[in-house]
Amino acid sequence: MSSVADRRRDRRGSSIAAPIFLLVIVSVLVATAISFVVTFSGPPPFDFPSSLRSIALTLEGKGPPPFDRGGPPLGVAQAADGQDPGPGPPRRRRERAAPMARSGEVADPTARRRLAAELGVSPTAVLAFTETAGKTERDAFVGSFTFAWHEGAGWWVVRSHVPPYLTRWHVRTLLAMLVAILLLSLPAWCIAHALTRPLRRLASAADQAGTGAALPALPGGSREVRDLARAVTTMHARLAHHAEARTAMLAGIAHDLGTPLSRLAFRVEQLPEDARARAAADIGEMRAMIAATLAFTRDEAIQADARRLDLASLLDSLVQDMADAGQPVTLMPGPRAVVRGDTAALRRLFANLIENAVRYGERARVGWEIAGGNVGIWVADDGPGIDPAQAERLFQPFVRGDPSRNRATGGTGLGLAIVRSIATRHGGAATLENGDRGAMARVVLPLAS
Repeated sequence: MSSVADRRRDRRGSSIAAPIFLLVIVSVLVATAISFVVTFSGPPPFDFPSSLRSIALTLEGKGPPPFDRGGPPLGVAQAADGQDPGPGPPRRRRERAAPMARSGEVADPTARRRLAAELGVSPTAVLAFTETAGKTERDAFVGSFTFAWHEGAGWWVVRSHVPPYLTRWHVRTLLAMLVAILLLSLPAWCIAHALTRPLRRLASAADQAGTGAALPALPGGSREVRDLARAVTTMHARLAHHAEARTAMLAGIAHDLGTPLSRLAFRVEQLPEDARARAAADIGEMRAMIAATLAFTRDEAIQADARRLDLASLLDSLVQDMADAGQPVTLMPGPRAVVRGDTAALRRLFANLIENAVRYGERARVGWEIAGGNVGIWVADDGPGIDPAQAERLFQPFVRGDPSRNRATGGTGLGLAIVRSIATRHGGAATLENGDRGAMARVVLPLAS
């Protein structure tokens, strides 16, 4: 009933869609307001057409007639409205040499002939370059144009103004868009960060929850995040139940095999001496495999209380015990590192790695280093190394590095599986790689906070 009530209460909670919908509506409103401001601030500046008559009057020095350019005199109404008055009408200039066409302009014979008629001179005394040459007979010109009249020792030249790349209207528009972006970016970032923070915490918690490890506290948040957290919790519980059932089944099978093996050992005593020795060796191997399997299932099932441990003391004690037992193992000093875990389980983890290094690589060297919030422990040997393609497969139960299946050269294939299981339960990881001389096993554990 409580879970049903929790689900009903979560449905009444806030949804992730509400802030997203609100952000979209606010963005549309702000963009619309900016568009209205830009629209009613005035049209973009543009040059009014210049008639051929006004160009002729300008060349003669009389100036363009009032209202000739399609609007009020520049600087009167426009300046009063606060608008950009524009560059003003074209003015004539005195030049010694005949002008050349500018970029985009071509000779316009029709405009040249009509300008000569307006000035009452020969067409050879005028020049006309326009962007619209040959398209149509126009009484007014827009865009780029150059007109010239040869008088005396020089030329009177009238050119259209070159528009600036950015006018004041363009600058105002860009500033308005920039203000809109700044106004919307801050709430958008806050909303996005608020929405993704619980998802990142949930992903981190799910990543930490490996096989046998407890699931950390999951974050709350919107209704969808709470639903996802509940689904992750349910999934983790199902996986843990499945792992426990598998471990219990494996332990039961291994335990029940002990009785028929004891009967077989009794009957083996009646065999001839040569056959009895071989059968006894096989039974001993089976009992060793059963003992390893029981130890593996016990490590999977037991959840000991974690406590703070000094890694250097743990490794030094383990290496000293194994060296006293005749194992060729040496410990390389390292920085002080404190971890949180089960002493017996961690000793078993590193003991398995050292035994593997001695078995396959003649001797073992143990060391550690700190990187960030983790400590990395390595166990290296002087053997032939490993096949990188098989490194991950060696951590599977009952998979051995020696394919001959001879117990004289290998174990049961559970050593590395136990190593990874213990490392995962402590929030760490275990990997295999090739070192400078032989194989190298690495275990990464989080430092105690």
